[in-house]
Amino acid sequence: MKISVVTVSYNSAKTIGETIDCVRNQTYKDVEYIVVDGASKDNTLDIVNQHNGTVSRLISEPDYGIYDAMNKGIRAATGDIIGFLNADDSYASPKVLEKVAQAFKEHDVDSIYGDLCFVSEEDPSKVIRFWRAGECTKKNFLNGWMPPHPTFFVKRSILEKFGVFDPTFRFAGDYELILRLLYKHHISTYYIPYCMVKMRIGGAGNRWLENRLIANLEDRLAWKKNQLKPRPYTTILKPLRKIFQFTGLRPKAAFLS
Repeated sequence: MKISVVTVSYNSAKTIGETIDCVRNQTYKDVEYIVVDGASKDNTLDIVNQHNGTVSRLISEPDYGIYDAMNKGIRAATGDIIGFLNADDSYASPKVLEKVAQAFKEHDVDSIYGDLCFVSEEDPSKVIRFWRAGECTKKNFLNGWMPPHPTFFVKRSILEKFGVFDPTFRFAGDYELILRLLYKHHISTYYIPYCMVKMRIGGAGNRWLENRLIANLEDRLAWKKNQLKPRPYTTILKPLRKIFQFTGLRPKAAFLS
């Protein structure tokens, strides 16, 4: 079972080397690693080219946004399973992809997902927020739930059947895709209750509120485009659920050993 991992980058020289290293260090070796770069102006490409033994394919050209770039990665992928790893994120353990492959084989599902840790930008060993995904249910979706997108792995055949990212979204394309696959089309899934990905979290940007408002409108649009009816409070609860990520920190046992 081949797993294709797609990393989208743009001017990511500061962190992409660590991201590539975490893929190289995975104990599971049947991995195709695709980097889709948006024609970076820093030395991102130099760093990627230094890792050509790990990177299976590099695509570097301008794109129309992150979801357009992710779709390029999907089209280039030849693996049975596809997952996405941001250019400033890393797998929390060398055994993450091994655990993913094992889950697909043992549970015979269309997708899997797990927990995510937000870590300090300066010190990735320091966990700031813990996103405990929990079980996928219709009720949870209606209460604003979604799994962490960087931990979501799906069969390539499912994307071929039900479609890829909608590139017209700026912020909620991952939410729309997961809503479409898990809620609308009821693809099967399995939850791995461990931190699978470490995501760096920086300071609050000046445009955070504006971006959050756009994202909330796009969350509503995701339901409308799929001809689905949320509850009046569904998209309101979605960002509010982040509050519990600060109080839900878990011990080291939450990481794969």
